[in-house]
Amino acid sequence: MQRTLPLLGRATRPAAAVSLTLGRPRRALSSCPSLSPRSVAHIPTRQALRCQPPFPRRNVIPSRTMASGCSSSSSSSSSRSNGGAGGGLERIPSTSIRVLRTVEAVRRWRRPHLLDQRTVALVPTMGALHEGHLSLIRAAARDNHHVVVSVYVNPAQFGVREDLASYPVTWEADCAALARLDAELADDGRNLGRVSAVFAPATDDMYPAGFPGQEVDSKGSFVTITPVGEVLEGRSRPTFFRGVATVCMKLFNIVQPERVYFGQKDVQQTVVIRRLVRDFMLPIEVVIGPTARADDGLALSSRNVYLGERRRPVATVLRRALGAAEEAYKAGKRDRRDVLGAAHRVLDEALAAQMALAPERRVRFEVDYISLADPDTMEELEAVDPARGGILSGAIKMLPVEAPREGEDLGHSGGPAVRLIDNIILRPEEEQT
Repeated sequence: MQRTLPLLGRATRPAAAVSLTLGRPRRALSSCPSLSPRSVAHIPTRQALRCQPPFPRRNVIPSRTMASGCSSSSSSSSSRSNGGAGGGLERIPSTSIRVLRTVEAVRRWRRPHLLDQRTVALVPTMGALHEGHLSLIRAAARDNHHVVVSVYVNPAQFGVREDLASYPVTWEADCAALARLDAELADDGRNLGRVSAVFAPATDDMYPAGFPGQEVDSKGSFVTITPVGEVLEGRSRPTFFRGVATVCMKLFNIVQPERVYFGQKDVQQTVVIRRLVRDFMLPIEVVIGPTARADDGLALSSRNVYLGERRRPVATVLRRALGAAEEAYKAGKRDRRDVLGAAHRVLDEALAAQMALAPERRVRFEVDYISLADPDTMEELEAVDPARGGILSGAIKMLPVEAPREGEDLGHSGGPAVRLIDNIILRPEEEQT
């Protein structure tokens, strides 16, 4: 069975449009063995894919390569091209965790586990690891022999005016966090496995024909999932889910995992990924972990480092607004106006209170959207069907501090605008009893 949030697992609407857009290659693709369709509910022994990209490698966009500070081997070109094989294996110090830099290295590492019928799980990340990522890795280690953590800042997920250049790259801190987690998992007898490898590729490895660009009309090989990828976050960030679906398809093909782990915080992303796996008939189980939160309820995110000391306490307003809408639903409200009205009142009151303060004390934010959506399609609901439930979600932009005080901590990269998202699942009535 697919282990996802229960109400997200019911397909009652017609299948959405799914497309695989291919850019024109420079040479004809060589033939590759194909994966036969399999039920997502089973995890069979699988034939390894041996198709290698025929394109010459070039790097149009500067690669967000990670520093080799946690490597126990030479960072020479031969060591990198071999993924740590040959002259010495690249590992996180004081652990058995391999650091794999190339597609070829991952496939060499993966092949014996396939033959030995050992299950492999993938936890995709963009680095800047926090407790939310670690909770997914723990869940993966409980149920799989090997866990691969990918660390790759995918430029295709960023629009041309978004924060790619300032996105936090914390390779050494991530290695230290994984080393601590490795020791924790070693002491926990409940786990089937541990973290076996980190896949940290460069952009020219992930986009062998060259990175196609971040513009909406960029030409290249993309995976698009519509219409679910065009609403809410997809409307505000039109290239985001195209980038997510494309890089996940690449990671799934490279690692060949039996299971993949994602967090509920990016709820629309989880719907997109589940649709991708289903419609492309990938033999992968999608596992969704609960949103990890700070003590005050703020959803953990790598972007929280941008907030700084003044904006951080106010950032919980989105969670409080969605919580108010959830309480309205629990009190018997079903109409969209009644449910979302409770959320908007919290947001309006919080913003009014801030704007009454002096510029050197206040925090400004803008509401992008507050949504009440269908759990399968993310389409807006006029009323919640209590037999199906729904998804409350929202996005706000925390604006830069307008009048910084002397010595004030504005956050990472000087405290730019920060986009925050969150969601709450409205459970069907049968699951509440």
